[in-house]
Amino acid sequence: MTFKPARLLVLLFAIASIPAFAQNLAVVNGKNIPSSRADLMVKQMTSQGQPDTPQLRGAIKEELINREILMQEADKQGLSSSSDVKNQLELARQSIVIRALIADYLKKNPVSDADIKAEYDKFKAQAGDKEYHARHILVDKKEDADAIIAKLKAGTKFEDLAKQSKDTGSAANGGDLDWATPASFVKPFSDAMVALKKGEVTPTPVQTQFGWHVIKLEDVRAAKVPTLDEVKPQIAEALQQKKLQAYQEELRKKAKVQ
Repeated sequence: MTFKPARLLVLLFAIASIPAFAQNLAVVNGKNIPSSRADLMVKQMTSQGQPDTPQLRGAIKEELINREILMQEADKQGLSSSSDVKNQLELARQSIVIRALIADYLKKNPVSDADIKAEYDKFKAQAGDKEYHARHILVDKKEDADAIIAKLKAGTKFEDLAKQSKDTGSAANGGDLDWATPASFVKPFSDAMVALKKGEVTPTPVQTQFGWHVIKLEDVRAAKVPTLDEVKPQIAEALQQKKLQAYQEELRKKAKVQ
């Protein structure tokens, strides 16, 4: 089978044109909408749980066509040249590029399982192996705390006296602080709390930066520390944020800011 020269030229032109058309989703008023733009939107939607279906791709195509029509009209009216729009575009561009920089940095500097394990072990050591159920009454003056301790010795209920506490969050609940590890409190408070036996009240007021405390220990139990697997995602995220903060501070030190 042979082709005439004119027919061969037409066929070659058609073949050469196939890739170009395949790269475009649509053409609006002579301007191409690349298929890669639709592919990116599909990727974003499916990452959020939407299934990749012909219906989704059809809706994305219509959305991109409508956007292009509106963009062309905005350009005709000169809106793209306004200072407000330019500033917003620059801020959006910065956000996109910074997200790409962060993703690239974390890919090159991943948080290792060893890092996560070390952070978990540190957390366990700080938390301790016991939890304490305590109550407290917080006041501004030492003499007020002394008076509360005297009333407690005389038989007044701790829960009744707790109503005058500055700590409004616990005052309504009889000063109840629920179960917590010593690391949950400032050191002077936790030191005094762990020195108590079940049912005891601090013999003298305990001073912290918040004021003067009268503390009662209700009970002690073995700490319920979550397993590594349970907190691994949170630890990994916290370590990532720490890495990013250090990276940003390093770049800031190198930058010349006038």
